[in-house]
Amino acid sequence: MKIIQYGAGNIGRSLVGQLFSHAGWEVVFVDIDTVVIDALNREKRYRILVKEANESEIQVTGVRGVHGTETEKVISEIATCDLLSTAVGPAILPRIAPVIAQGLAQRDHPLNILLCENLRGAPEIVRDALMKALPADFPVHERTGLIATSIGKMVPIMPSEVRERDPLEVWAEAYNRIVADRNGFIGPIPEVPGLVVRGCFEAYVDQKLFVHNLGHATAAYHGDLAECKTIAEAMKIPAILRSTRGAMEESGRALVRLYSQELTETDMQEHITDLCQRFGNQALGDTVFRVGRDRPRKYAPNDRLMGAIKAQHKAGIETTFTVEAAAAGILFSATDEKGERHPGDVAFEQFHQEQGVQRLLQHYSGLSPEDPFDREIIEQIKDRFENHRSSRG
Repeated sequence: MKIIQYGAGNIGRSLVGQLFSHAGWEVVFVDIDTVVIDALNREKRYRILVKEANESEIQVTGVRGVHGTETEKVISEIATCDLLSTAVGPAILPRIAPVIAQGLAQRDHPLNILLCENLRGAPEIVRDALMKALPADFPVHERTGLIATSIGKMVPIMPSEVRERDPLEVWAEAYNRIVADRNGFIGPIPEVPGLVVRGCFEAYVDQKLFVHNLGHATAAYHGDLAECKTIAEAMKIPAILRSTRGAMEESGRALVRLYSQELTETDMQEHITDLCQRFGNQALGDTVFRVGRDRPRKYAPNDRLMGAIKAQHKAGIETTFTVEAAAAGILFSATDEKGERHPGDVAFEQFHQEQGVQRLLQHYSGLSPEDPFDREIIEQIKDRFENHRSSRG
């Protein structure tokens, strides 16, 4: 069995490559990073350092690589694979569709494609791109299974000296699950330990975004106010732990109410407790900068902050801790190891300085002062923001 993994980055190597290799599959990575592809073809293996209190090492074997610019080779691999997976990011996803389309055209049987992108609407984006690249009479729906996934694995930013020493080494937490949409598959579903299929997939997409991602952002934004450098450091502060858990529980209660046929209160509480423990993993070294950066994306109307607030409101749940997190994030000023800020955060801060909190939330989050609920949220965030700013001095 052979899987093509488009994208040899952290998730591709630490999660997809690991799970399928250990299940006995050959894993063929496709990427434009020449250093990584050459190393894969030279070593035929790589190692994952599992960052926990007792660090362990996992060897991933049975791997090789194809450079993304070697189009004919990539097409040939796609034509003969048993499964394809992507972990390339939303900007790249439509750009690889024409090559995938050429591979599909050479096949005489369907191909399932795992979209490991944490991108809402990924199947529709890829389907549209494939239909544009293929002849009008090609049966895309019958020949292509496009499977949305939810990826919860946390992978920290690795020091540059480690990447230079071994371009294949990847650090990650022990958590290893790909939650996939059962309804996206065509034909038999591969039996791979760690590949978990769910029927009511939307519930798990919302759980990832409005519980996991919301909690992570909450810890980062409150942690930055407390001058913490890592998420684990922030989670040691009782007030931040309480705020982080509080925000996740607000969303958790909302989702259990909205998806009562799929999610239970007991499972949600266990999930939140597990996340708090994972966020507090000091060995992972996950930074406040990595988790909190790129606020234009994280303050988008349906992302982890505003999307969670809307879900909580829809379910009739209080939004206290989530609003606190949204207010704290406006003051976020963390930098990377070189002392540089994310470009999106620079633009976000400049807009805030010039226009103020209300226009910031109108522009990035789509909140309207004409809408009664939006107006209430704007006022609450403005109030909490002033409190945070006063406390910071």
